[in-house]
Amino acid sequence: MAVNIPQFAWFLACCSLALGESYTVAERRHWSLRPRATPAVPSLAAHPIDAFILAKLKEQGLTMSPPASRQALIRRVTFDLTGLPPTPDAVRAFVADRSPQAYEQLVDRLLASPEYAERQARQWLDVVRFAESDGFEYDTHRSEAWRYRDYVIRSFAEDKPYDRFVTEQLAGDELAPGDLEMQVAASFNRLGPYRRNAGNQDKAYIRNEILTEMTNVVGSAFLGVTLGCARCHDHKFDPIRHTDYYRLQSFFATTEQHDIPMSTEAEKAAWKERTAAVNQELAALKKRLKEAAPADKAAIEQRIGVKEKQVPEPLPELKTVRDDPALYQPVHVLLRGSSDAPAAKVGMRPLGVLLPDEAPEWGDALAQPRLKLARWIVDPANPLTARVLVNRLWMGHFGAGIVATPSDFGRMGARPTHPELLDWLANEFVAGGFRIKPIHRLMVLSQTYQQASRTTPAGRDKDPRNRFLWTYSRRRLQAEEMRDAMLSAAGILNPRRGGPGVITPIEPELVNLLYKPDQWAVTPDAAEHNRRSIYLFQKRNMRMPFMEVFDAPDTLLSCARRESSTHAPQALELLNGPVTRQASVALAERLEKLAPAQRILQAFEAVFGRPPVAKERAAAEKFLASSPLREFALALFAANDFLYVQ
Repeated sequence: MAVNIPQFAWFLACCSLALGESYTVAERRHWSLRPRATPAVPSLAAHPIDAFILAKLKEQGLTMSPPASRQALIRRVTFDLTGLPPTPDAVRAFVADRSPQAYEQLVDRLLASPEYAERQARQWLDVVRFAESDGFEYDTHRSEAWRYRDYVIRSFAEDKPYDRFVTEQLAGDELAPGDLEMQVAASFNRLGPYRRNAGNQDKAYIRNEILTEMTNVVGSAFLGVTLGCARCHDHKFDPIRHTDYYRLQSFFATTEQHDIPMSTEAEKAAWKERTAAVNQELAALKKRLKEAAPADKAAIEQRIGVKEKQVPEPLPELKTVRDDPALYQPVHVLLRGSSDAPAAKVGMRPLGVLLPDEAPEWGDALAQPRLKLARWIVDPANPLTARVLVNRLWMGHFGAGIVATPSDFGRMGARPTHPELLDWLANEFVAGGFRIKPIHRLMVLSQTYQQASRTTPAGRDKDPRNRFLWTYSRRRLQAEEMRDAMLSAAGILNPRRGGPGVITPIEPELVNLLYKPDQWAVTPDAAEHNRRSIYLFQKRNMRMPFMEVFDAPDTLLSCARRESSTHAPQALELLNGPVTRQASVALAERLEKLAPAQRILQAFEAVFGRPPVAKERAAAEKFLASSPLREFALALFAANDFLYVQ
């Protein structure tokens, strides 16, 4: 008898659904899935981080590097904590202050600064793929998305406990349905790209894509697991079953998209009146087009195009979510991830490998389902959440995480270089009430962090990638840090905070590639163009060339770790790009107001955070004898001493 292959595959899949609920000892033994250990701190140093690092260095036959210079240290910690360079006055004061508490007090000032919150928010926005447009063909703007960005900044500024931060984003609307701040937090669930198809739409397919976006980011952002690999079949490497994926997806089964108008009644009425008038004229033109002679059609079509551009933009709406149990649709395991091939129905349940064998489902009609999911994620006993977060913080200070793959703690991810230290930090984080600032403080106060950036023959031979931290690994500034530092050194950085994203001028050739070029409406106030980069409008189909060439993420997917590539277009952008040119001209104008003898000193202090050495001063004097100040400023911005933190 002939076998119907699709039906046979469906039968096998259903069998696996029924039988694939237990986990082997080996699967449960993977390091990231085991409960956190409580390691004893080695008795090798007063600071616990140094003690763990020294223990590993001792095993490798390596030693730490000497302390960094005070100029290098203040520049390093200021960039790491705030994303901005220290001012020349701050550098001079720190170098002159020889009290034992000087560095600790500096760290506390930086952690209390508003710039700290902006820097940490930028890193979080990478992880959650924040953007202010939909992506895909139309790339429609999300007028109120900036509110989520500002919510994240506020959360870091007040050192909101991470368990609360996660819970608000997953389920703020369930916590406090009438609270606008919680609705903004819950817009996290709408951050992913969204395809707006015209005409007939496959509702099951669209719903599945929305649920997929919501589910995948839970794994990548919070749990450090590649959940998406189980969308079509059992995970090939990690103990995540096909059923696990859809059981997690079930927590979003009663979630619906919810758009909250942000306009007054008067604004709504005026918009309706303008829209009705334009649509009436369009209807008349289209009627004329049908009846027109061939010779007249081109002119009418041109008028229609002009009139279509006059249709008012949609009124601002906050795109968030809410629960509606009445709209509940059962979640089925989808064969090959296709909405056309539903198999067994499943209910809500977290990852089975973190539960006892044959653990039952939690149900399929729970009240406040996302809140229950969030509480499981932030439960202190969850072995993944705290490890993932402290590893991200470590990566921000040391260039690489203790786990080098910060969003993949699975078998195909990297193993931790210092597993005891990772667990110790995670335990400290949980015991400290999930507060993030104390963990930053702990890391940057260590001697491991304060080492000089220098190499030794032994280090290069035994640990060329510096996995065991025998020196400080210098890092190149990220795109936003680079731009913001240029504006700061030039004295033109606009300190205003918050509010709608700023659209800056960009090459017309790029704007004309957009589906609707008129979407890129440049912010009229030119002073706004010099805001910090976190406040620039984040459009998925239009990244600033400066940001793109220096490895800013594309926001379509969660960015776990920014790469640091080196290629020729970067040099061309630094020499010829509008960002560098504008900053160079502005810095030159500042220098021209100074006495000639002071120009070189103040330029070096503004751009490099230190005075020039004798050889540099002589080279600068020779250069300025035949070149204008703006070219001198440009040369400084293109130098490694500006582009790298060491």
